Amino acid sequence: MSPNKKGIRLILISLLLLVNLASCATQEAGHDTDFTALESTDPLSVSPTTKRERIMINLPAPDLEGSMTLEAALAKRRSIRSFQDKNLTDHQISQLMWSAQGITHPSGFRTAPSAGALYPLELYAATQDGLFHYQPHEHSLMKVFDHDPRPELYRAALQQDSVLEAPMVIAITAVFARTEQRYGAARTPLYVHLEAGHAAQNILLQAVALDLGAVPIGAFYDDQVKDVLELSQDQTPLYLIPVGYPK
Repeated sequence: MSPNKKGIRLILISLLLLVNLASCATQEAGHDTDFTALESTDPLSVSPTTKRERIMINLPAPDLEGSMTLEAALAKRRSIRSFQDKNLTDHQISQLMWSAQGITHPSGFRTAPSAGALYPLELYAATQDGLFHYQPHEHSLMKVFDHDPRPELYRAALQQDSVLEAPMVIAITAVFARTEQRYGAARTPLYVHLEAGHAAQNILLQAVALDLGAVPIGAFYDDQVKDVLELSQDQTPLYLIPVGYPK
């Protein structure tokens, strides 16, 4: 091979090596960018809208043999709007959460019926210790934040005294998209609103069985309640239910 041809061959080999090195550097840079974009997301992002450390609180197992009959609870139920300054026990909170959305079957069926077993409802407990999001499958509460949301809920609910006085205000919200994926936009509002009524009645009757009082409230500014509870965009508040010891 002539010296000229050897020189050309060396130049070509050098150029190929440079191209390969540049390609590898580009791929490595691309991988770095991809890893940054694939940072883990929070699976419990239904609420709140801002990321915080998740504190989980296990609730006592629900009592399935109460001391009051269903008929007695039905006869005794009244809307109670005035409450003592006395906190609820962990057992009482456990029973109230379970009554609305507790798991009652290995297949995940709950205490309140749901169209297609799609369960669009979410449950929150507002107390002096903060806001808590009920996790049905673990029968636990996830702390959303640690400041008392009741004064803000009181203002959002047209300054109804029961919201401020009750030691706990249960908020029922809904993710309509869960039901809409099967039943469409026309039927979904009916099904979701009916389900909220089922859950609310369970809470009201359970409160009576625990010698507590409660009142269902639908008069509030939706956007304000949504802001107070820091709900995700796909959640809609449907009910506020103050619960406590009657005066």
